[in-house]
Amino acid sequence: STPAEPPADPRAVRRAALAGLIGTALEQYDFVIYGTASALIFSDLFFPNASPSVGILASFSTYAVGFAARPLGGLFFSRFGDRLGRKWVLVATLLLMGGSTLAIGLLPTYDEVGLLAPILLLICRMGQGFGAGAEQSGGATLLTETAAPGRRGRLSSLVMTGAALGTALGAVAWILAQRLPDDALMSWGWRLIFGSSLLVTVIALVLRRKLNESPVFTELKEQRERPASPVKEVFQHGRKPMLLALFMNFGVSTQSYTYQVFMASYLVSSVGVDKDFVPQVLLIGALCGGLAAICFGTLSDRLGRRPVYSTIVAALVLLPAPTFIALNTGSHVAITVAIVIGFILACHGSVGVQMSYFPELFGKRYRYAGVTLGREFSSLIGGGVAPLICSALLTAFSGSWIPVAVYMSLVTAVSFIATRMSPETLDRDLNTAADSTEPVRR
Repeated sequence: STPAEPPADPRAVRRAALAGLIGTALEQYDFVIYGTASALIFSDLFFPNASPSVGILASFSTYAVGFAARPLGGLFFSRFGDRLGRKWVLVATLLLMGGSTLAIGLLPTYDEVGLLAPILLLICRMGQGFGAGAEQSGGATLLTETAAPGRRGRLSSLVMTGAALGTALGAVAWILAQRLPDDALMSWGWRLIFGSSLLVTVIALVLRRKLNESPVFTELKEQRERPASPVKEVFQHGRKPMLLALFMNFGVSTQSYTYQVFMASYLVSSVGVDKDFVPQVLLIGALCGGLAAICFGTLSDRLGRRPVYSTIVAALVLLPAPTFIALNTGSHVAITVAIVIGFILACHGSVGVQMSYFPELFGKRYRYAGVTLGREFSSLIGGGVAPLICSALLTAFSGSWIPVAVYMSLVTAVSFIATRMSPETLDRDLNTAADSTEPVRR
């Protein structure tokens, strides 16, 4: 028989919620400042001899490399998340992400060392991605396993509120940096932005060291049930929920990073919006998205994960064309509304529901590994290459947004189909070894 889930300790829940929120804030801060730098200045600093469109493509290529490293980091760290514990991995990934971001701020530029500069940028970006590969999945798994049934959706969604906070902080950092004269921004201002991640890293590290291990993992440890090879077990026994998580996140991830990264360069290069306006829109979008994550997470505790997630993804299938129509008006109000809706649905609302939905799909032995592999491989084929594909489509079709909108809608339709094929997991017993895709063993 399956042991009952231990009751939730309110102090442990609060601590896990805060640690998850701050850690994901750092991860998102790192990615947002890098993504914004890719859209606005990296083509000049690291690829100065290329034409503007090729320079942006090269910048987004280094951005995509970070996502290519995420599944590798996920594979590496998820082995330890189900063996050594969730907390151990969350401390290790934090140090790797924070250290890589700080290193980017210390890099020489192309003018100083030539081709070595973009190579070093690529290495640091891989370090960022390798660390981020198990970050959100780890926070989501720890929080879902720590929270009481009936409150998992709301508490786990705080991971995405942390992501929204990171986006907001990244936008604020760029808003402040853009007040500098251009030569100051290009010489030391951008370095200051990357160096500022040190502060967030230290705060998150202090919080994470005080974390309790999740009750489900503690029980696994006491019963000596920890798997020798969690990744191997996912591929042997948990393929179905892992593939469901992968395809459910595929389109959402694509749209999320299109809104957060590609739209910034599109607004500047195609619509002709002032560069200073972009971080301000991202800031408003992130604040609204953070609130949406909690609202949708709470709603999924009441109505179920599947109906809430299905509704959001269905809306995302229809959203791209109206978004581009609004952006191309050039109206600041229309642009702000379009970006905010994208953030609410794609960037934070949908992923806020994932934070409890995906861990509930898996059995206890390889939950961390399953969530990590599903999310990170889909992030690679989705969000990681999305800005690159969107930029390439825009160039190939002479600046037309229609192929970009079609691409966004098609990949999100895949996520909608996967969601309709997935089971409802609300308030599932997380101490069972069975996946949600198979009948519960008595």
